[in-house]
Amino acid sequence: MDTDDLDPKTKRPKLRNLDPMGVEELQAYIAELKEEIARVEADIAKKKQHLSAAASLFKS
Repeated sequence: MDTDDLDPKTKRPKLRNLDPMGVEELQAYIAELKEEIARVEADIAKKKQHLSAAASLFKS
């Protein structure tokens, strides 16, 4: 049995320690997070479009 099967499907990301980070590092970190948010939002939009197309296909 694979141990990945035992992990919950949705894990919270590990929080970074912000104390040792300088202003530039924090700004770079924010930029990384915004890129990830944009990537996730694009995936959500793609999946919603797919669901909408499937729902319209099975409408009676």
